[in-house]
Amino acid sequence: MLMFLFLVVALAVVVAAVTLAVVGGGEGGGPLPEAAPERLQDPLPPDRPIGRGDIDSLRFPLSARGYRMADVDDALSRLGAELAERDARIADLESALAGARTSPGHISMDKPAPEDQQ
Repeated sequence: MLMFLFLVVALAVVVAAVTLAVVGGGEGGGPLPEAAPERLQDPLPPDRPIGRGDIDSLRFPLSARGYRMADVDDALSRLGAELAERDARIADLESALAGARTSPGHISMDKPAPEDQQ
């Protein structure tokens, strides 16, 4: 019975000490300071196009319910802009290539058919 009473008192002391530390009964004079939220330090390069390695190394900080929506939205909008820019560049190059193929002064780089050589 004495051992049970000692364990109950020890448990009460530990709970009281933890409560005082969290609420601010210690030397700090207040509750525990708020921790600054972990923010994404935009690892996507601003000075060059995004590459496969940049996407592979992209890691989002965790929050209470998963990932921060703002960080994910920023990264996705940046990726969308990069893809739109690349699509526009590809379309420009394809139209320039099609225009060069239909121009009258175009020299064909294709191998001639065997019946054309005779």
